[in-house]
Amino acid sequence: MTSSFRIWLDAARPKTLPLALVSIITGSALAFSKGEMSWSVALLALLTATLLQILSNLANDYGDAVKGTDNENRLGPMRAIQSGEVTQLEMKKAIILNVVLTVASGLFLVLHALESLQNILAFIGLGVLAIAAAIAYTVGNKPYGYVGLGDISVFIFFGLLGVSGTYFLHTGHLDTLLFLPAIGCGLLAVAVLNVNNMRDIENDSACGKRTVAVRLGERKAKLYHFALLAVAVSAFAMYLSVQQSPLWISLPFVLSLVVVIKHGTAVWQTTQPAQIAPMMPIVVKCSLVTNILFSGVVIAQTLIT
Repeated sequence: MTSSFRIWLDAARPKTLPLALVSIITGSALAFSKGEMSWSVALLALLTATLLQILSNLANDYGDAVKGTDNENRLGPMRAIQSGEVTQLEMKKAIILNVVLTVASGLFLVLHALESLQNILAFIGLGVLAIAAAIAYTVGNKPYGYVGLGDISVFIFFGLLGVSGTYFLHTGHLDTLLFLPAIGCGLLAVAVLNVNNMRDIENDSACGKRTVAVRLGERKAKLYHFALLAVAVSAFAMYLSVQQSPLWISLPFVLSLVVVIKHGTAVWQTTQPAQIAPMMPIVVKCSLVTNILFSGVVIAQTLIT
């Protein structure tokens, strides 16, 4: 692996990519349960979501570096610009290239999946909003991530729109109960962001980055984290419980409760932000495992009944 490739691979932060992919997996599994899943739509949606997540990571690297939030006091992994391996100009070019690729992938997706001009235009509009949200989180004069609005954005784009949008691309319609898995997926994505913000709570506060964790304080941020996890798992479980299938098919989903409780307990027992740092890959795995177990149960319910 060349040095340049490694630098840009690290800047893309591949360990965070499951955060974007799980909403596509969940939405596709729900479409499968209706007999309307398209593999080509699923693959194109996965590609577009991956590019959007990478765009968000690159823009975050750039925005925090420009504002001085990425400094020697930050507890997370070294960022590309912060390390000096990538200049601000190089990162700008990478962001522009990623925007072009994301737009191309997104356009191909909606044109392939949708027929109605109205639906195509609506999804193009949502795509523009998603790109703008990915960049404006830390970039610009008034980045919304610095005033505590990141959680809302993540909930909407990685949950509500991610799951329901994917389902619509497959089926061409929405379902009343979609809001339950969409909420579950979105709240787990917010939990990932919350771990990130709890880890950086001291440095963010000193730099004027008023995340939800900073606003709540360490103890209340932990309680908030528990609430995110509990409501997320409950939302998934509620969806499964109302399906017309034997209860035993849903039992594997109980494993997600074990994973989530173990993670939540570990977070609660931390006494300083530095101890939160190792929790980042774990909470991403919690989101991945929970969504995959849910999707697996949905598929099993469909095949058996």
